[in-house]
Amino acid sequence: MDRQTKIAFALISVILIAWLYLNSPKQPTPAETQKIAQLKDSLQRAKQLQQALSANSQDKQIGIPAAGVIEDTAGTAGLFPRFYGNESVITIENDVALFELSNHGAKIRKVYLKTYRNWYSSDNKNSPDFIKTGAQLIDATSKSNLDISFKPAEGDSICSDNLKFESRTVSTHLILKGSDSLSVKYTFTTRDQRVISKVFTFYGDRYSTTVTIGLKNIVPLIVNGMYNLSWNSGIQFVEQSSADESTFANSSIFLGDKQEKVDAPGKDSIDQSFSGSTINWLCFRNKYFANIIAPINHGEVKEAYLSGKSEHFPATKGLIEHYRGFFRIQLLDSDTNYSSSFIVYSGPVKYDLLKSYDKRFDKIVDFGSFLGLSFIIRPIAEYVFLPLFNFLHTLIPNYGLVILLFSIIVKLILQPLSKQSFVSMQKMQALQPKIAEMKEKYKDDPAKVNKETMKLYSTYGINPAGGCLPMLLQMPIFVALWGMFQTVIELRQQPFVWWIKDLSRPDIILSLPFEIPLFGVSDISALALLMGVTTFVQQKMSTKDPSQKAMIYIMPVMLTFLFMSFPAGLNLYYFLFNVLSIAQQYYIMHYSAPVELKPVNNANKKKGIFAKWMEMAEAQQSSNKSKKKK
Repeated sequence: MDRQTKIAFALISVILIAWLYLNSPKQPTPAETQKIAQLKDSLQRAKQLQQALSANSQDKQIGIPAAGVIEDTAGTAGLFPRFYGNESVITIENDVALFELSNHGAKIRKVYLKTYRNWYSSDNKNSPDFIKTGAQLIDATSKSNLDISFKPAEGDSICSDNLKFESRTVSTHLILKGSDSLSVKYTFTTRDQRVISKVFTFYGDRYSTTVTIGLKNIVPLIVNGMYNLSWNSGIQFVEQSSADESTFANSSIFLGDKQEKVDAPGKDSIDQSFSGSTINWLCFRNKYFANIIAPINHGEVKEAYLSGKSEHFPATKGLIEHYRGFFRIQLLDSDTNYSSSFIVYSGPVKYDLLKSYDKRFDKIVDFGSFLGLSFIIRPIAEYVFLPLFNFLHTLIPNYGLVILLFSIIVKLILQPLSKQSFVSMQKMQALQPKIAEMKEKYKDDPAKVNKETMKLYSTYGINPAGGCLPMLLQMPIFVALWGMFQTVIELRQQPFVWWIKDLSRPDIILSLPFEIPLFGVSDISALALLMGVTTFVQQKMSTKDPSQKAMIYIMPVMLTFLFMSFPAGLNLYYFLFNVLSIAQQYYIMHYSAPVELKPVNNANKKKGIFAKWMEMAEAQQSSNKSKKKK
């Protein structure tokens, strides 16, 4: 292997390892302390909720800007008295979720998903008590959402979260099935008959509800002709490792034809406003679920705002991210009976489901990126791998077996590139004796060595980049698969065999009482170890150059530790892919015809880029020598 090829392989390896390190999930605490850690997190969040409610100061906690601050006040001439009395809750249950509505601000109090369990109820999938077992998506530290706020001509700002709404719905538990739908209307009426209303329309088979805002004779009170519709509830974290979940959590807006993300930093808070283009939706997501608010009439929304803040729990290594945001909506002076509707989606980040809304919700599905190549990577994952993966599951119910078959199909797709890479490396190895002989002959003239080396490549039709170029071409595919297996909700809480109980989480077989230096790893994954072993075997089979011997050991070790925190489904795929690659390599080495070096006719062949570089270097060197002689 010549110097240029060694450099190319080294660069690819460094880039790959660096990318994996930067995108690897944060390490959770050891397995035996995880449940205690999460319990502490929950107790801490509950304590903060109690403090927040008693002080009524959620707006100050997250840092919403002055334009969105809602003062605790009785409002304009006592027209908007603060909430008093007991909170009443109406529960709407459909095929996929259970929604709780509250008369305190006329808001969505909680959303429990029927099909998706919280992390501590994953083994209790048949329980009918969804309140205890279902994943709940409304952030418990701030249940304020769908708040209407505006600035009146007199007094301080008005916020619907401070108001007591009335509903004529008699039943407190309503059940919908299939194509059923129903509406629950909440109204707040001032003593001079001005009305703020919210109508929630639910459907029997949907995670979404349509919320219609009504303002009757309210517009004349608003001084700037605009009101805010706020979502301060962000999204609840529902996975066992909050640190891992925060890696994928963010808030985002679809503005014009592009998604813009606001991701909470490690410290302090972040806030950002958006305007100037059509605003399609706001989204708050964790690893597998999302809350999305989308105006049906996009033209009314003039501005939007997002903010985020990280909350750390050093004792348990927990990390929670809180998000909030609002739309600023334009009103007309003639709007005495104003009405506007919004779609509110609270459910899984599932590609086909989100795409069915035809609102560009599918853009929140993140398939990863590499060196800015998301425009290549996303289509590969979106239109090739994900449809193939879902199709295979229609034939095979066990997702572990789906991954097995999937890895075989992907290996067959990549087989031509893999074979080309291996054959090119064999040719390079066969050429090494001639290169060594030539280096010895011109050992005092490096420029001559390079020139003659390129002549050898040209004579035998060898591309110096022929071994690493196929690897480079596979990188977008590698990243697309990495992104898909990291975040597809289909693998969440899905078992395979034996110790692999959840393909969406690391398959921990041993928790060390200490962290391994440099890598910060304390939990040992069996599939990561198997992946590392097969990587070593593959490196051992393909690397013949003595100068590359160190890479045989360094690469597998580093990749093994990096993959310790990856989901079992991802590690299972790469382990199986390595096994198939080893089998392919063994077959080529032992059963394929040996590679023969034969001179080729290159009379009409264009010079490759390496040859051009060498000619340029040689010309520069000759020019420098001429200058020195003068």
